[in-house]
Amino acid sequence: MSSLPVIWGALIAFAVFAYVVLDGFDLGIGILYPLLKPGEQRDRAMNSVAPLWDGNETWLVFGGGGLMAAFPLAYAVILPALYAPIIAMLLALIFRGVAFEFRWRDPAHRPAWDLSFTLGSVVAALAQGITLGALLQGITVEGRAYAGGWWDWLTPFSLLTGVSLVAGYALLGATWLIMKTEGALRERVRALARRAAWLTLGALVLVSLATPLLSLEYMHRWFDWPRVLYTAQVPLAVTVVALLLWLALRRGADWQPFVLTIILFALGMAGLGVSMFPEIVPGSLTLHEAAAPPESLIFMLVGAVILLPIILTYSGYAYWVFRGKVGTDGYHR
Repeated sequence: MSSLPVIWGALIAFAVFAYVVLDGFDLGIGILYPLLKPGEQRDRAMNSVAPLWDGNETWLVFGGGGLMAAFPLAYAVILPALYAPIIAMLLALIFRGVAFEFRWRDPAHRPAWDLSFTLGSVVAALAQGITLGALLQGITVEGRAYAGGWWDWLTPFSLLTGVSLVAGYALLGATWLIMKTEGALRERVRALARRAAWLTLGALVLVSLATPLLSLEYMHRWFDWPRVLYTAQVPLAVTVVALLLWLALRRGADWQPFVLTIILFALGMAGLGVSMFPEIVPGSLTLHEAAAPPESLIFMLVGAVILLPIILTYSGYAYWVFRGKVGTDGYHR
């Protein structure tokens, strides 16, 4: 039964990764929105995600609900510590969703709704990155409860991770549009993707250098011998993928930049795993210490085994149905 917390930790990590990738590209489109021409370009960008964006947020619900059910102690510690950025993220996602629908229904105020869509996307991405940074830098826990202050989440490191995720989402959005569009819009987002790639890689380097300095435990997990022989493969793989991404953008590849960006995010997730495992609240709680009773984990695992294939199937089917490029008429071909 000792493996159950690890299994649930892996499931939640998968849900977080799926959310970051799938909702990340439509948040990225919102971040890039002011850089696209009003009218046909913005409409095509919006139509590329219109059939998919609601379903993408399924993974956010799965990740948050799974954390509460499988690791209730971690949930009870993390939420009070990160109320401000989490509430900001949720409000921004709601605001963005309203703007998404109203820009079509209220064309007289479309510029205002477009601005709202961009602000909601930027704030949501920034809040998610800040949440990650605040978790990584550690949460003050005393007596199995949060014992820090209201502003503990706001530090230079959490702001760095916030800006880094905004840049990463912009790269995801740009490479998605490269894959889904043609003509002048495709050329525009290819140029934006090259800039976003530089920003993302630079931010990734800065976060990677800063993270081991946060804690001696992080330093040991990355650099202790012979562990470093394995952990060094992560930055090596990032270097190779970054080079392939740059070459793909230079030669005008269609779907490869998007796939390589996903791999880049997966490697970032692997680096996060190296830093945190086996802890779920760094410096305070391990997966086993925060886990629900084994009986609860088994009961929920049965439900997850049934529901996850269903979620993956309908999500995959939706992406298959809308797999073509978006024409000027707004339809997928």
